[in-house]
Amino acid sequence: MKKVATIAGSDATGGGGLEADLKTFQEFGTFGLAAITSIVTLEPETGAHHLRTLSLELIQEQIASVFAGPIDSIKTGLLPTQEIIDLVSEVIPKDIPLVVDPVIGGKGTQDFIKNEQVQALREKLLPHALITTPNLREAGILSELGELTSEKQMEQAAKKIASFGVKHVVIKGGTRLAAKQTLDLHYDGRNFTRYPHPIIDTPYNHGAGCTFAAAITAAIAKNYPLDQAIKLAIDFVQAAITMGEKINPYVGHVWHGAYTHGEKRLEYSDEQ
Repeated sequence: MKKVATIAGSDATGGGGLEADLKTFQEFGTFGLAAITSIVTLEPETGAHHLRTLSLELIQEQIASVFAGPIDSIKTGLLPTQEIIDLVSEVIPKDIPLVVDPVIGGKGTQDFIKNEQVQALREKLLPHALITTPNLREAGILSELGELTSEKQMEQAAKKIASFGVKHVVIKGGTRLAAKQTLDLHYDGRNFTRYPHPIIDTPYNHGAGCTFAAAITAAIAKNYPLDQAIKLAIDFVQAAITMGEKINPYVGHVWHGAYTHGEKRLEYSDEQ
C-alpha cells in the first residue's frame, strides 16, 4: 500500500485541513500519515474561527515519526508561521514528490498567515515542490498580482508562481470567475492545460481546496501521470461538492466519500 503524508493544520469540524487529507487518502486506497502544525476551532455561539499553533519541537517530532518509514508522496497545508515553513522546508526529504497547498485563509475566516509567511512559502517551500494548487485569491497573493478575475490573469499568475521554482502550478478557478463555467488552469513551465467544469451552486464547499490537493497527492503516490492525477482530483472534488453536507449552523462541508460511495448513498436514500 502506498504511504502518503500530510503536514497541515487540524480542522476540528472535520471538513478541511488534515482531516480532509486523511479522508481523501483513504478514499484513494492509500495509507495516510499526519503531522499537525496547528488546530483551528470554531465557536459554537458565533461561528468565529480560532487558530492555535503547535510548538516547533512537537511539529519536528511528529515529522520525524511520519518519516520513520518510507513515504511515497507528501502534501503540505496550513503552515501558519515563518518558523514552521522554515522547519518543514529543511527537514522533509527532497526526493519525495511534494504537493504544496498554499493555505492562506479558510472560507469565512481571516487570513491565517501574513506577508512574512507568504514570502517564506515563495522562497523556502515552493522551490522543492512538484506542484502547488492555489485558488484564485491565493494565486493573486503569491504572484503579487492582486485579484484575479480572468483566464489571462490566471496565466500571468501561474507564470510568476512557477518562477519561484515549483515545477507545476494549478490555479483553481472557483466562483470568483464571472462565468457560468469555471476552469482550473495547469501550467507546466511551458504549456497551459485547461480543465473547464460547471459551477456547482451550493454553500457546502468547505474543505474543497484541501481535498483537491490531497487527491492529487494520493494519485501521484499511486503513479498516475500528473495530467490524469489533476483530472481525477477535479472529478473527485466535483462529486464531493455536489454531495456536500451542512455540518453546523455556520459551515457546510464537502463529502469526501461522494466519488466512491455516492451512488450507494443515493440508493439508500431512495429506499427510505
